[in-house]
Formats: sequence, C-alpha cells, structure tokens
Amino acid sequence: MTLRIDGTDHALTVDTRTTLLDALRERAGNTSPKKGCDHGQCGSCTVLLDGRRHLTCLALAVAYDGAEIVTAAGLAGPGEEGDLHPVQQAFITHDGFQCGYCTPGQVCSAVGMLEEAGRGAPSHVTADLEADVELTDEEIRERMSGNLCRCGAYAGILGAIRESAGR
Repeated sequence: MTLRIDGTDHALTVDTRTTLLDALRERAGNTSPKKGCDHGQCGSCTVLLDGRRHLTCLALAVAYDGAEIVTAAGLAGPGEEGDLHPVQQAFITHDGFQCGYCTPGQVCSAVGMLEEAGRGAPSHVTADLEADVELTDEEIRERMSGNLCRCGAYAGILGAIRESAGR
C-alpha cells in the first residue's frame, strides 16, 4: 500500500490488522502521532487524513491506501527548521503544552476543527444552525473535547485556538 505522509509517498507492507497509527510510527517512521489510549478516547493520535482530522488508532491502514496524511510535523513549512504553521506558533505563544505528548494531536485537531468551523459545520453546542459558526470558548471546548491533555494545559490550548481563529 502507499500513503502520502507529509508530502512524501511511502510504500508500505502491512498486515491487514495493522492500525494506521502503527503503520505511521512503525513502518513509515513518523513518530509525530502518539499512541495514547489505543481506544480513540484521548486524541493523541490525531492527524489530518485527506484534509479532515482523524484518529489513527481506530483506523485500519489498508483502508487508507493512497490517502494523503498530514501530521503535526508536516504542518511546518519546508526548510531546515521550517516555518511553523500559525496554530503551532500560537501553541508556543500561549504555552499550550507542558509535557508535549498530546501536542501533535491537539495541533492537528485544532487545524481540522478550524477548517470545519470555517465551512460552517455545526457542533453539539452550536446555537444557530443557519448562521456562521462563532468560535466561542464553549464552541472551541466542545470541538476539542476529543483531545485530552493529562498535564492540564487547557487554558493555553484555548488561548492558542482563540488566536488562530482571529479572536
């Protein structure tokens, strides 16, 4: 199978039971997505899969042959150090991480969430389904609720996403 990971094609041979997370980490050598719970409950393994945020620990790799995957490492621009994605820079500015384990998943989820809100996709707490989505703190918290931070850096994460959303 072939996966396009952070702009580079990777031809991989995997068992049909291999998760997308294990294929990324163990076969393609991309350790940006983290293995947290292996049950889809923590969000540490979140990547952008064909442009949408996706948990990789619950996905079988063979189902995504030919997919375009962007990890937090792939959000940065090209070059030796690369230019940080605005969400990555906002996480640094607002101290939206402590140990950093959940950060790649948080960043990918935030990028995906901002795109979803930008195209008008409602969440469980969206009050007006006819109006543009307003990214209130409640709205951001709901949309990011699938990503857990064991260190409790939620105030910084919220601030980073507020900045990235233009608030």
